[in-house]
Amino acid sequence: MTSRGTAPRSGTARGKAAAARLAGIDAARGLALLGMMATHVLPTFESDAQLTPTWIGLTFSGRAAALFAVLAGIGLALSTGKERPPEGSELWAARRGIALRALVVGAVGLSLGGLDINIAVILVHYALLFLCVLPFVGLRPRRLWALAAAWELASPVLAYLLRPWLLAAEPPLQLGHNPGWDDLATPARLLGDLFLTGYYPVLQWLAYLLIGLAIGRLALSTAAVPALLLAAGTITAVLAKWLSVVLMEDWGGRAALQESLGDPAYPLASLLQVNLAGIEQSGSAWWLASSAPHSGTTLDLLHTSGVAAAAVGVFLLLGRLADWIQLDLLLPLRGAGALTLSLYTAHLCVMASLYNNPLPAGWTVEGVYWAQALAVLVLGSAFAALSWRGPLEWLGHTANQLGRGQLGLNRVGRGRGTQLR
Repeated sequence: MTSRGTAPRSGTARGKAAAARLAGIDAARGLALLGMMATHVLPTFESDAQLTPTWIGLTFSGRAAALFAVLAGIGLALSTGKERPPEGSELWAARRGIALRALVVGAVGLSLGGLDINIAVILVHYALLFLCVLPFVGLRPRRLWALAAAWELASPVLAYLLRPWLLAAEPPLQLGHNPGWDDLATPARLLGDLFLTGYYPVLQWLAYLLIGLAIGRLALSTAAVPALLLAAGTITAVLAKWLSVVLMEDWGGRAALQESLGDPAYPLASLLQVNLAGIEQSGSAWWLASSAPHSGTTLDLLHTSGVAAAAVGVFLLLGRLADWIQLDLLLPLRGAGALTLSLYTAHLCVMASLYNNPLPAGWTVEGVYWAQALAVLVLGSAFAALSWRGPLEWLGHTANQLGRGQLGLNRVGRGRGTQLR
């Protein structure tokens, strides 16, 4: 039934409304990009002896990259049947498409590995995550949630046990730099770094894609699901951080770790708030009680995935609001979110050109960030308004369609004026 004086929406209108609401996914991805850029450009610690955290470090470190990874899983779900996981030949076609797209992302990442830059590039890890998640693309939400929970509990313990063994090898199975094409010549070292000893350890980070897949299989265009994501994500994030504080401060975890480091002046308290990447995290099981960004522990995974789920819920609700008031509030962010591969690559090239060089006269670090952020939003708005794909997004889409065997069909369909799905 419809209310009097209101025309029922056609199927096309309903589809457009759902698409408008799901624009929140791209907008959340745009926020993740801006957050990652902030941690790349702006200081996450003050320059004092205790490395006092800045608001950038406290807000975005670990959380922006985790949101990016969770959204990758959501994107895979939305491109492979949404609420209905693919089966049979459709599932294998989807896997082939994802695999070829991953090769494009990985090639871009390996190419960026040659840049002289003090930024951990995520793209090779991102591509490997796409390949690792292929066996789970056909699972339904209940199994995905159970698997994600088990992965968040077990993978940090496994990493804690295996990491010292990899680092004790001769040479250590750790790169100490961004993966590049030359590293393909030492596959054991490259894979050890990507899975366990590097900045974005795939073993633990696969949990983010599993959670994203599970979220993407929900009815995201309804009102209840975004509200549930916001509530459940917030509760999970708060409880994980609270439990870590209890374990580390009230139960003596931080004091034990400080003693194990053998340096009372070591700024462990600040690192636990902002970034544990680069710390070996071995020799004491208390490392597993931390929720520090980039620690890869269970509480870190729970906290950051909870923040990601809550952020997705917020942006989906904003998408519904934008649809209701008929005003595209999210255009700049969703435009940027649809161009993340191209914009992220351009950002890294800009930062490489500035690395170890003095800033132009009159520029500050803050100015460098805001200039790039403005450029990202303006370009995103322009491409979204024109319905254009970014150049690297076009390559990824083409590889995906080729893997699915749909590239030729789509060309024929467009030539005949027929929309093929």
